[in-house]
Amino acid sequence: MTKRRVVITGGSVVSALGNEWPDILAALRGGKNRVCYMKDWERFTRMNTMLAAPVNFTMPDYPRKKIRGLGRVAQLALVSADRAFADAGLDGDDPELKNGRMGVAYGSSMGSIEPLLDFYSMLILDDVSKITSTTYIKAMPQTCAANIGVFFGLTGRIITTNTACTSSSQAIGFAYETIARGVQDIMLAGGAEEMSPANAAVFDTLFAASCKNDTPGRTPAAYDKNRDGLVVGEGAGTLVLEEYEHAKKRGARIIAEIAGFGTNTDGNHITQPNRSTMGIAMQLALDDSGLDPASIGYVNTHGTATDTGDIAESWATADIFRRPVPASTLKNYIGHTLGACGVIEAWIAIKMMQEKWFCPNLNLEELDPRCGPLDYITGSGREIDTEYIMSNNFAFGGVNSSLIFRNMQ
Repeated sequence: MTKRRVVITGGSVVSALGNEWPDILAALRGGKNRVCYMKDWERFTRMNTMLAAPVNFTMPDYPRKKIRGLGRVAQLALVSADRAFADAGLDGDDPELKNGRMGVAYGSSMGSIEPLLDFYSMLILDDVSKITSTTYIKAMPQTCAANIGVFFGLTGRIITTNTACTSSSQAIGFAYETIARGVQDIMLAGGAEEMSPANAAVFDTLFAASCKNDTPGRTPAAYDKNRDGLVVGEGAGTLVLEEYEHAKKRGARIIAEIAGFGTNTDGNHITQPNRSTMGIAMQLALDDSGLDPASIGYVNTHGTATDTGDIAESWATADIFRRPVPASTLKNYIGHTLGACGVIEAWIAIKMMQEKWFCPNLNLEELDPRCGPLDYITGSGREIDTEYIMSNNFAFGGVNSSLIFRNMQ
């Protein structure tokens, strides 16, 4: 079977930098992050980090019947998906929504955490009064994908990717493969994550969270010698993926093409990254695209600002590119948005490619000499005119993903 071309015809993010590209671009050029001190977290004893990057979010006035089963993570996902749907020029009355040729691939680290407390009250306090008909719907891992599908009435494939920090990059990749094989014509693909102190506690317990509580603007600082860990964020992002000929036939605006995708697992350790298999994921994406590493003009790195993560990723990238490829991370601006990071970072990277300007590594003042020899963008950013970029993400469980995008504008 001939591999079909897959393009992006719409996109949207809900992020701490803003929701519209002009606002996001202005924030990136402004050189300030969106990390803040979470005073409410002071109530948690033995919690070291008090930092996070929340979004300013208000749920639109959707019909209550359609959103009553949405926790915050699914709300973020739905708003992003709705905006991406509109950005792609899709009509809610289009018969293709009902003919099985349009589906959804979406992920998050987990469902909403708050409804889990209602199950806690049952099991610990012997009280079932807080459990309602929507408690599980809000907490289930597939809550984003399922609710998006129901909201739009999609009858095609549903793919739920709950692989922590690679959730949305895998969603994009699996949606791309589904269309390339001819199984679907259009897919909504992305991911979301809601803010929770529990997310911060995960990394705090592993001594991987930043504790620069007095200077939130100076952290995270990926690849910097004095970095001390990541900062959790929240948000959502959605891309509309479409078969190329199908997009042309309906007169859709084509933004970019997905040129390649690679994903694998380390098979080694749940939380410790592996340089070799990280590199293999990038090579798989290159092989899928048929491109030489020299064709890639910029790499949007995972860049968590953790000690071992930055070192392993930078050397894996250097191993594959064998040159100081221009690279920067967006997590220094919006924190680590976990299940949403792949799609938010991919969408912003695509927009930067079209802007022919790429953001610097915020807070990178003194490069850690243990990191690999890349061209770490600093200062006021870098003007680069390139046809192809790569965006990489890596997750707990040893999950690695790499996406390559081609500029179509």
